[in-house]
Amino acid sequence: MSVSSVDVPASVTGEPAGTLLPPGTRLPMIVQGLGFLADRRRMIQWLSRRYGGATLLRLPIFGNLVLISDPVLAKQLCSTKTDIASNIQPNLGRTLGAGSMFALEGQTHRRRRKLLTPPLHGKRIKGYEAIVAEEFAAESATWPVGESFPTLDPMMRITLNVILRAVFGADGAHLDSLRRIMPALVETGSRRSTLPDLPKFAERLNLQRRLAGHRAEYDAVITSLITQGRADPHVHERDDILSLMLQSEYDDGSTMTDAEIADELLTLLAAGHETTATSLAWAVERLSRHPEILADLAAEAATDDNPLRIATIHEVQRSRPVIDMFGRHVVAEHLDLGDYRIPKGYNVVVAISLLHDDSEQFADPQRFDPQRFVGAKPGQAWLPFGGGTRRCIGAAFAHMEMDVVLRELLRHFTVHTTTAPAERWHSRGVAYAPRDGGKVVVTPR
Repeated sequence: MSVSSVDVPASVTGEPAGTLLPPGTRLPMIVQGLGFLADRRRMIQWLSRRYGGATLLRLPIFGNLVLISDPVLAKQLCSTKTDIASNIQPNLGRTLGAGSMFALEGQTHRRRRKLLTPPLHGKRIKGYEAIVAEEFAAESATWPVGESFPTLDPMMRITLNVILRAVFGADGAHLDSLRRIMPALVETGSRRSTLPDLPKFAERLNLQRRLAGHRAEYDAVITSLITQGRADPHVHERDDILSLMLQSEYDDGSTMTDAEIADELLTLLAAGHETTATSLAWAVERLSRHPEILADLAAEAATDDNPLRIATIHEVQRSRPVIDMFGRHVVAEHLDLGDYRIPKGYNVVVAISLLHDDSEQFADPQRFDPQRFVGAKPGQAWLPFGGGTRRCIGAAFAHMEMDVVLRELLRHFTVHTTTAPAERWHSRGVAYAPRDGGKVVVTPR
């Protein structure tokens, strides 16, 4: 960014005694907000170059904010107790609902997380692999042969159908309605999450108004499905996620309400398919520009092994993180973070994309190199799913989906390479996708 600024002193007048904040720009909040909205990737890169691993921002919606790109500070933030720093405010709960795990805090969040973890981990997700392969086969049968096409929308359809089948365990008119409703709901919700609500005179242009319409359609379908599930005498024989939610009990014997289930299902449907599909589109974009890696992966896909494929997934998520930041909100009188003392009411945000571009953590970070993860677990600076107590609960499910889709793609298609420049980043609101949708040319094997 080519703007001039004056550094904000580390001690800011008007803050509590003992406050020690990192440096930052004195540009007006509205100017900072417009820069963040127009191109937050370039803005945080500029801030990092100018101020280092921690800088102060003042933004609409999020208010006073400390942006960190130092892996040591990021690790410290992730391990901070929730009675000192809780979930960032505002958060995705304003889009997904008060009953979503994104909106819950403290003990309530821990109880819900414990309740919902089993269906998304371990042996249970192994049972969903066949669903992923089936949905890939059905969608890929429609792909144009020998012609360039964007993969983002097809991947969206695959991952949405997978999560719908995994959540509800069946097909039918209700699920057809959700297939129609969810794409618009997710797109509107993603954009609304990064924008303030407009004043009353502009209410007709407010994304919240459009989102409420989509949500009303969703609630009508989900309420019917929950009612059917509660009345199903064979619900105990089912293994879909909805039936598990209906049967699950907290330690005290209480259960989730219908409204809470609706919000959590929306969280799974929205957060559980768009990010995975976008990562898959990025994977295709990256592999089509790296023929040697692509050839090695194709050879591996002919076997039952997957270490290179898993390493490739890690490298795609490092080099092209779909979600570029996560954060916490200081709820104690202050948060001590490195040399800084951050007062109550501030948000502290980790810039994932800057951590992933750290040359001290990842050698030659601009190079796409899955070998860096072969036989090695990602380090503390690799945070595509966030970290700490609020790390994405669906990370294992997402990796399973990506693994199966890439395996099936490489087994059944030849992915043609290209010398075209890398696709640019495109903001879809919360997520970053390849600007051209991850275009590719494939032919059947």
